[in-house]
Formats: sequence, structure tokens, C-alpha cells
Amino acid sequence: METKFQVQLKIQKPVAQVFDAVVNPKQLSAYFVQHASAPLAEGTTVKWRFAEVPGEHDVIVREVIPDQRIVFEWPTEDGSLTQVRMLFEPLDAGNTMVRISESGWTQDAQGFKSAYGNVGGWMHMLCCLKAWLEYGIHLRAGGAL
Repeated sequence: METKFQVQLKIQKPVAQVFDAVVNPKQLSAYFVQHASAPLAEGTTVKWRFAEVPGEHDVIVREVIPDQRIVFEWPTEDGSLTQVRMLFEPLDAGNTMVRISESGWTQDAQGFKSAYGNVGGWMHMLCCLKAWLEYGIHLRAGGAL
């Protein structure tokens, strides 16, 4: 059985605004990552840095369809790649459903542990995105270890 998950959350903003908050490094750095080196653009590798996780993390962008989908891969501790899919579904003119799924971990104890850690991280990202876009609140401020 493949280890994979999906999280989702409705954001009360138009799809273009929600999508921009994920691909735009200035926006993403305002609520989720400590630093993003560039926009998420198909065919690029972007570096993300998190306050609570040491080092930079390569985000290998495979597909970007504006206001619809972002697909990227990034390495795990053992050097294999997992795939992250972000889907943006406009529910109406002012509401967007964001779904994030990730798959591809090794089928061992470390792979399961990493998957469980990331599912929480992606749900946290969606909550931070919602707080940032809907209320201007930066939930991660002061949250680093």
C-alpha cells in the first residue's frame, strides 16, 4: 500500500489571490516559509527555508497551471523524492478550495514517520494561508524553536 495523504481547506478569497499567495515568494514568506528563493515556476528549482528545520529545501517544480494546479517534488531524508500536488478549485467568485496531497515515501518506518510529519505540516500551511489571506494574521510568527 502506497503511503499518501490529502488535506484540504476552504479559503474565503478568489482563486487568483489564493494561487498568488502560494507561488509568489514574498507572499509565501509572509505566512509559511522563512524564505523562498524565487516564484514557483514550471521547470525551476526553488529553495525554501523554514525557521524550525535546518538548511534549505529544494522544491523541484514540475507543473504550474495558473489558478488551478502546482506540482513539485522534493527530497526526503534518504534522497528519494516525494511529489506534492496543490489543487485550487474556485467554489464561487470569493471562495477557493485548496487541496494538497503528497506521495512517494519509502515503505518503511522512516517513510511513514516523514509522511505523518508532512501531513501535519501541510495542514498547518493551509491554516496559515487562511489566517494570512482572510485576516492578515501571521500564525507562524514567533513559532520557531
